[in-house]
Amino acid sequence: MIGIINCGGANLQSVMYALDRINLKYKVSDTWNDLKNSRALILPGVGAAGTVMRNLKNLNLIENLKNDTRPILGICVGMQIFFDFSEEENKKCMEVIPGKIKKFSNRQLTIPHMGWNKVKFSDPYFEDCNGYFYFANSYYAGISEHTLGFTHYGIKFSSFVNKKNFYGVQFHPEKSSNIGKKFLTKFFDMI
Repeated sequence: MIGIINCGGANLQSVMYALDRINLKYKVSDTWNDLKNSRALILPGVGAAGTVMRNLKNLNLIENLKNDTRPILGICVGMQIFFDFSEEENKKCMEVIPGKIKKFSNRQLTIPHMGWNKVKFSDPYFEDCNGYFYFANSYYAGISEHTLGFTHYGIKFSSFVNKKNFYGVQFHPEKSSNIGKKFLTKFFDMI
């Protein structure tokens, strides 16, 4: 069973539908006791970093997540809060992955970055997932040693990251049609 963390404002229905499509059982909850027996966790992402961090703090989930050893997949802002800090609301985040989440600053670009964009995976296991995924973000993580996939939007940025059991995707696999289904299938097969 996969635990889906309900931290408010998340894209729960789309994530649930995506897991239904790949025949994975899941449980949605905002209570650690309900989630502690899951084989992996998903931190869905829609909303602002500050709001998500406040909600996780109010639910007493931050320390549990940071100390957990199961695979945790953060999607969009769910990925961004794994980092040290976000310029969105100038918020200290979970400090699991070193780095700062920055706002796109190129005035030539449409912000937020919305729609389909190419992801190039540098991790050989995911190379056959190279393709176009759906994005909806105004903030990004730079390239680092934790980057497993990247995208170009004015600049090259991390669209797939990993440190220990924390995995994050800037794109929305749950909204990315068949390529998103393929990515999620491979991800959950891997773990």
